[in-house]
Amino acid sequence: MKKVFGLILVCAFAVAFVACGNKAKEEAAAKAKADSTRRADSTAMVVSAEAAKAQAKADSTAAADKAKAKADSIEAATKKKKKK
Repeated sequence: MKKVFGLILVCAFAVAFVACGNKAKEEAAAKAKADSTRRADSTAMVVSAEAAKAQAKADSTAAADKAKAKADSIEAATKKKKKK
């Protein structure tokens, strides 16, 4: 009976030691993954903001070009009327 109880006790301690092992490594890995994700999100936000700025500048330039073309068109039309 003592041998069976001793064997059960040893098995219980073995299970307890295995179950409570290396939590620090798992937590460090989870923290590293969270940091990596945070950095990637931050980088994506910066890239997105820069792309939005570039698009806004391109749109502004296109609008200015369109306005200039319209003004040139109006000027050309008025010159034609003056010639007649």
